[in-house]
Amino acid sequence: MTDPSISSETRHRFVSATLSEEAGVRIRTAVLMTGLALLVVYGCAYVNVSTPYDTDLNRTQLGSKTGTAEAYSLFWLVAWGDASYSAAARNGQITVMQHADQEVLQVLFGLYTRWRIVVYGD
Repeated sequence: MTDPSISSETRHRFVSATLSEEAGVRIRTAVLMTGLALLVVYGCAYVNVSTPYDTDLNRTQLGSKTGTAEAYSLFWLVAWGDASYSAAARNGQITVMQHADQEVLQVLFGLYTRWRIVVYGD
């Protein structure tokens, strides 16, 4: 049952426009969902990683002391701190370094970043 006062061309344009709008909404939803999945899956939203600075881990002795040093970055605009080995050793009163680890914490593509060096020794 169609309204005889509406031409078939007008009806066709209305149906085409409605289908185009639905397709656009579906495409936008798919792009948004893919973007959110990439943020979570690939660690763009949050990264917290620790890695050793050593090549022969099977022979590593850590020592009796631990020292840490940190540096920070905010909004990709400013950075501060001293995340050097010497600062970490100085903070832990270490004179002989035997091992070191690096820790990186990033939030939202690096809007906030913290680098931490942990040294072990005596």
